[in-house]
Amino acid sequence: MSDLLAHYPPTTAAYDELLDATGGVRPHWRRLFQQLQRSGTGQLRQRQALVARQIQENGVTYNVYADPKGTDRPWELDLLPNLLSADEWQPIAAGVAQRARLLNAVLADLYGEQRLLAEGLLPSELVFGHPNFLWPCRGVQPVGGVFLHSYAVDLARDADGRWQVLADRTQAPSGAGYALENRQIVSRAFPELYRDLRVQYLAGYFRTLQQTLSRQAPSDGETPLVVLLTPGRFNETYFEHLYLARQLGLPLVEGHDLTVRDDTLYLKTLDGLKRVHTVLRRLDDDFCDPLELRTDSALGVPGMLAAVRRGRVLVANALGSGVLESPGLLGFLPRVSQRLFGEDLLLPSVATGWCGEPAVLANTLAELTQRVIKPAFPSQSFEPLFGHTLDAAGLAALGERLSARPHAYVAQVQAQLSQAPVWQASGHGGELQSRAIGMRVFAVASADGQYWVMPGGLTRVAARAGAEVVSMQRGGASKDTWVLTDQPVHGEPLHPRNLGVRDLIRQDPYLPSRVVENLFWFGRYSERCDDGARLLRVVLSRYVDADGDDLALQAALDLGERLGLLPTDSEMGLERRLLEALCGDEWTFSLRANLRRLHWAAAQVRGRLSQENWNAVLELQHEAHSLDPDRADLGEGLDCLSRLVMSLAALSGFALDDMTRDDGWRFLMIGRRIERVQFFADSLAAFLRGRAVWDAGSLEWLLELGNSTITYRSRYLASPQLIPVLDLLLLHDQNPHALCFQLQALQRSLERLHETFGTPRETQLSGLIARLLAFDLATLENPLFGAASLGEVLVGLADLLEQIGQAVGQLSERLELRYFAHVDDVSQQTVSA
Repeated sequence: MSDLLAHYPPTTAAYDELLDATGGVRPHWRRLFQQLQRSGTGQLRQRQALVARQIQENGVTYNVYADPKGTDRPWELDLLPNLLSADEWQPIAAGVAQRARLLNAVLADLYGEQRLLAEGLLPSELVFGHPNFLWPCRGVQPVGGVFLHSYAVDLARDADGRWQVLADRTQAPSGAGYALENRQIVSRAFPELYRDLRVQYLAGYFRTLQQTLSRQAPSDGETPLVVLLTPGRFNETYFEHLYLARQLGLPLVEGHDLTVRDDTLYLKTLDGLKRVHTVLRRLDDDFCDPLELRTDSALGVPGMLAAVRRGRVLVANALGSGVLESPGLLGFLPRVSQRLFGEDLLLPSVATGWCGEPAVLANTLAELTQRVIKPAFPSQSFEPLFGHTLDAAGLAALGERLSARPHAYVAQVQAQLSQAPVWQASGHGGELQSRAIGMRVFAVASADGQYWVMPGGLTRVAARAGAEVVSMQRGGASKDTWVLTDQPVHGEPLHPRNLGVRDLIRQDPYLPSRVVENLFWFGRYSERCDDGARLLRVVLSRYVDADGDDLALQAALDLGERLGLLPTDSEMGLERRLLEALCGDEWTFSLRANLRRLHWAAAQVRGRLSQENWNAVLELQHEAHSLDPDRADLGEGLDCLSRLVMSLAALSGFALDDMTRDDGWRFLMIGRRIERVQFFADSLAAFLRGRAVWDAGSLEWLLELGNSTITYRSRYLASPQLIPVLDLLLLHDQNPHALCFQLQALQRSLERLHETFGTPRETQLSGLIARLLAFDLATLENPLFGAASLGEVLVGLADLLEQIGQAVGQLSERLELRYFAHVDDVSQQTVSA
């Protein structure tokens, strides 16, 4: 039929999404297949490259634990969408909506009257034995009476083309954000085809979710504040949390950003506490409240359940909804549906039995090679076991495990996943190959109590041909899912609402204190890495060029040791000490260690950084990993330092030219200035106390450390001398690297904080700055001074600089207590005492 299908094997054992039983292309796929034929392999490779480039530029990731490629693994998206006709879609949508309505009713019963348990329609062992059945939630009626605000279901198509349910996702369903991102990327790769095929839009799902979360919020007349609660950047779907927060216009918060006062949930912002009315959570049930649920949780909010119980906050989905994710419940739902609604399930589950029932256990043991064994509870961490893959000994051992603890296991008939085409580039060409797929479909509760089903979903693709399991954690990929229609497409793509003059916002009203704190430390670590890289470059360049006893080199080494940037263990040897300072894993203050801290702080505020800014951070991380302390040499290290200084300068440029001057940016710059003042005040103080204070070579590297070499040379056309060097690095109010310039800029920023937040003025630095500005360099050239007197002047100046360094360190602590921990002046006195 086509060269495209040369490596696309026909199959009779599974349903093929592309080809019918006779090997012909199914009607709703023909338009796409014709497009592929006309495009040719070269153009398809270009389209696939476009998809990959957009994933990289948009920073789409799926975190895989213990992945050798790193935790931030790029999202895998196939070029070809999966197509569903309108006739195919209608029964799917109806079945998903029915199932969501049923499961919502089941949750209401389990945490209410528990009639289903009393009548034996659900086994109490499966419910009460599940760690996500939360006893403290018994009797809690959620705001609006809805338990299941969002729902997802994993579907697979059997060999006859019928859709079956593999699993229900009721706790904090993931994937809707990835589905929308897939749509935006693939529709750009095939813009004409996307328009011509009349693909249904996904936007209605997200608009309905926005409306539900806002309208059902217990606002008490206030404008509802809805937040998205994430466990943090190490969660595998953290990108989606960021993405959904942006698309829905919600603050992305972590547990530490929230606090409960008088059974009311608040967001901690720079402006103080703001009441939260709705929480869209991506945090597992039992982690949400360490007071009443899982006591070892550091991710939740103490007292959240009390606020829910009082009806002061809406949590979506309701706490405790994860109990329905047990696969053991699948076999009981048909009878439950008949009992509650008098309806047969439109979407049947794959044949599933709970081994806690004697008949199911006996049948499972008799047909073990035809079953897939799964855990009944999430506390059992083992992968599904496929009976047909086990030898006789393995089957016997599995049978013993089932007989010993039957209630802990679920047996399913193995689902025969349907096959769909994927585009695989090969050599200079490409081809279609066949892969097993499953589909996750999403539903959201609407204002009228019904469920609105997203027309499409997230199609997941097996990692390799012949795979029996579709899993993103096992390297699987994804597809966009196109639901076609013969009618004009209703609705519109997801666009933000129309905004007028009255809607203008100049400052983020819900800027979490934690985000600002991480921006503050992002600024500090950016400057700390830059300072460390420049000092190490000074030392390495002079060590490589000198014979080992040069005064300038020794002065630089002394400074590195005094500032704690260079190990002092003389038994290591100087070269080894320098490598440890650069990239040592054991040295706590190595440049490599500080670059890791920089990456950590940046990752906490990734949503506030442009993609270019984030890419610069990733480049720094790459440089940090590129040096092996056991194999690197100093020449390679020196070259790496030059690259690092350039990349760190790029971060400084992004801070100055790429970020809005809001409160978060202000604290980032305050962090940078505090770090620069502290480093340079301590460096100049140590230098003035050393014996190289009059040495031209040492003054040369001091200018280099202060990034002022070119300015000095262009102005003086002479070798470095102490008075003009100190003027340039200490007192010059037009040199951005001078201490005076940084102190005055820091003082202006602190005054702005006082004006904005009404907090007390920071007066401790004012006197020290006045003393510094009053210092007269002429005292260093007065011939009446002898060597001893000059030494006293230099020591006095060094004392003043050390006091400035200590003062900005104390300033940093006060800022953290006042703005990040929300501790007032009285409490600060208690803390310090």
